[in-house]
Amino acid sequence: MRTAIYNGKIYLDRGKFAEAVLIEGDTVLKVGTTAEILASPDLTEKIDCEGRTVIPGLNDSHMHLMMIGEALEQLSLENCKSVAELITVSKAYLAQHPEALKKGLYGRAWNQDYFVDEKRIPNRHDLDQISTEIPVVLERVCGHILVTNTKAIEMLGLKAGSPQYKGGVFHVEEDGTPNGVFTEDACRYPLGLIQESTLEEKRMLLLKAMEYAVSRGITSVQSNDLSYYIKDHNGFIRMIHSLYEEGVAPLRYRLQACFQSPESFAESFENGLYSHASDLSDDYFAIGPLKLFKDGSLGARTAMVRHPYLDDPGNPDNRGVETTDAATMDRYCEIAAKHGVQVVTHVIGDRAVGDTLDSYEKVLIDGENKYRNSLIHCQLTTLEDLKRIARMGILVQYQPIFLNYDHQICEARVGKELASTSYAFRTLHDLEGKISYGTDSPVEDCNPFENIYCAVTRKGLDGQPPEGFYPQECVDVYTAVDAYTIGSAYCEFAEDRKGRIRAGYLADMVILDKDIFEIPVDEIKNVRPVRTIMGGKTVYRS
Repeated sequence: MRTAIYNGKIYLDRGKFAEAVLIEGDTVLKVGTTAEILASPDLTEKIDCEGRTVIPGLNDSHMHLMMIGEALEQLSLENCKSVAELITVSKAYLAQHPEALKKGLYGRAWNQDYFVDEKRIPNRHDLDQISTEIPVVLERVCGHILVTNTKAIEMLGLKAGSPQYKGGVFHVEEDGTPNGVFTEDACRYPLGLIQESTLEEKRMLLLKAMEYAVSRGITSVQSNDLSYYIKDHNGFIRMIHSLYEEGVAPLRYRLQACFQSPESFAESFENGLYSHASDLSDDYFAIGPLKLFKDGSLGARTAMVRHPYLDDPGNPDNRGVETTDAATMDRYCEIAAKHGVQVVTHVIGDRAVGDTLDSYEKVLIDGENKYRNSLIHCQLTTLEDLKRIARMGILVQYQPIFLNYDHQICEARVGKELASTSYAFRTLHDLEGKISYGTDSPVEDCNPFENIYCAVTRKGLDGQPPEGFYPQECVDVYTAVDAYTIGSAYCEFAEDRKGRIRAGYLADMVILDKDIFEIPVDEIKNVRPVRTIMGGKTVYRS
């Protein structure tokens, strides 16, 4: 099958464009002028771009695709402006979804900083107003803190004096009784009370998420979906692989996998996930890196910082939560290096960044980051951290869209000095660091154009602050698009065949409704795909 895409402004490289591209099968055969490409023999399809801009397919280097599908179906609390509204919305959802009476009620995306009255975290007494008969678990937007009702606490067997969980905590009232708030690794226990969906339900949700992603111009995802909460790892992998065997998956997918312990990770090379990774992996579906968590989130004040949070008077020495200690991190990295597996680690606070670099440095080979170990998020950084990241060749998987919310809280949390060198997209680029972009969706929407807008303007989606948040860290549109394409391809060792529109590369591209390179930068957030093409096939049309 040969397809001609013509009469377009096709982005090849910084400042370089072509008019047309010839696709054969799932690969780009040639780029050139409209006349050259339309003169090609045996054309089976012709796509007239009508002068529109075409960019490579966008590659989200870190997200949670399964959770996107779940978020499209589950109780959403993102628009709640008070604890009272959170309770009302949850009760209404419960009344409309009686199946939750069997599974327990799970909801997500509340943010106490958006509450208009008391900017406080809800507690068990609030959630008891939703139900006292079933477990109720409501997760903050960041996924690093949640609140439960009393029923869930009772089901976990917790009471005054109960020992804390490793890698996370539950908050307590004056008499020591858990108050319903759980952070970091402690969250997994109340989440485990909610009945897991079946593999068939997961399949449906994953397909729904894939369809949503391609409608936003995404052709590849690097997705952390194999988590602690999925009990049947092998069944889950077979389910995903079946989508590709049947030809129904509309995008490329690289899995980021979590494990309970270094021991379970090591065991996976004998008879688990990584024992058959090479047999399952190709350019459509691949088993990728080990995913670790070093700390929490800035919004929840659980990110690991070198100096105490400035806006937490109730806990004046709060420096965040270490979810994976140094010895355990070192052990994970040693096992991964032994087997040639990449490690990607969630790090948000500056101390988390530094400590993770310490672990990564121990597995460099002749000073080289051979396995392309990466930092996901990498929000709070000093200039010395950034120089070290670049010097070690450590990849950074940034989420510029986080600025939409974080610019409102960053200085209050950690002070102007640290804020001024954080979310340092331009500085790390100038240091020749390896950078990719993602959204951590559904923490934020997976819309790549809002993400690019935040990188280019340093503004929230409401246009604030007008001058941008530390505007010296703004990047230009070419840099942002490249981070989302060839930069993300580098993360998955695919930069030789993916992330550019050139001969021999996979035919993944997006036709846009506006010229992202020429429109005023404040309009970038409104760009949308007209057509998304993956492997030479149209997978979305507006």
